[in-house]
Amino acid sequence: MKVEIERINGVDTTRLQETVSSVKASPKLGQFKFRIANRWIDAGENRSEVEGFDGCGESHFHRNAFNLVADEPEILLGQDRGANPVEYLLHALASCVTTSMVYHAAARGIAIQEVQSSLEGDLDLQGFLGLDPKVRKGYQKIRMKLRIKADVSDDQLRELSGLGPSFSPVFDSIVKGVPISVSAERMR
Repeated sequence: MKVEIERINGVDTTRLQETVSSVKASPKLGQFKFRIANRWIDAGENRSEVEGFDGCGESHFHRNAFNLVADEPEILLGQDRGANPVEYLLHALASCVTTSMVYHAAARGIAIQEVQSSLEGDLDLQGFLGLDPKVRKGYQKIRMKLRIKADVSDDQLRELSGLGPSFSPVFDSIVKGVPISVSAERMR
């Protein structure tokens, strides 16, 4: 007899609840370490390879190799071979907020038919170029607009739209900041 898998928003809710229970019982299972290796190519072009990661007490490897290309548009002296790093940051934010919302909605039994988002970020090159020390080098402000299709009331929609920002690791990292250590060594 074939067991039917219950999916809400594409999420296997049985496995989701098992994961929550396992991490609740053994918090160490929830500790993950993700890795990426980057190599500069030329001018603004960089290529990164997503490597394996550690989680649930063991090492894991992706089924496929993921390679990311970052570059700058021509107006910023690049060759436009990929999204630039600050565009990748917006992508990371959009996808993490969306995934967090979808997973937490599934855990609550809320079906979502569609989610779209648009993001804009304001950045002033005076900071990056070192022209004005009072101007931030990164984004001054990011605006994110969610469009959600779900059979819910207006109050439930507001609650639903708050799930992503409330639980997104990328949102948390951007809003609260994260310590970053940088070291260098000579290549041979």
